[in-house]
Amino acid sequence: MNIPFLDKWHKRHPEARGAAAHGGDPDGAGVAELLAECDLLRAQAQDAGVELDDSPGSLTALDQLVPQWRDDPEALPWLGNDAGLYLGSVIVRTVPGAVWQVWPNGLPVVRLESGREIDVVGIGHEWAESGTPELSQTLAEASET
Repeated sequence: MNIPFLDKWHKRHPEARGAAAHGGDPDGAGVAELLAECDLLRAQAQDAGVELDDSPGSLTALDQLVPQWRDDPEALPWLGNDAGLYLGSVIVRTVPGAVWQVWPNGLPVVRLESGREIDVVGIGHEWAESGTPELSQTLAEASET
C-alpha cells in the first residue's frame, strides 16, 4: 500500500524501513505522532460531534457514526487509511507492548507483544466501506493477546 506521507517520512528516517517504526526514537513518539494525525477522520468525527482523544471510547463512538462518507468514493480510501491509522494509534497507546512496524513497502502495521501483527490500515478500509469489523472490537481482540 502506498501512503505518500510515509514515503516522505522514510526518506528522512531510512533506519525505520522494515524494522520497528521507532528506529532511533526509543519511545516511538515521532512515528506515533505522525501516524496519529488522521486529519480527514478527525474532521469527519468533529462534524458529527465526536472528539477523537485517542481513547478506547473514541473507537466506540466512531463505530456508532452514521457513515455518510460512503457517498463520496473519492474520500472513502483516505478515510479508510485514517481510520486504520487512528485504530493503530489507540492500540499502541493502550495495549502494553504494542508498537508500530513499517514494512519496506510502506505498510504500517501494529505488532503486539505476542508477535502478532495487525494490518490496521486494511481493517480501517473494511470499516470505512462496510462498518465491520468494528474498531472497538479490534482493540478488544488486540488487548486479549
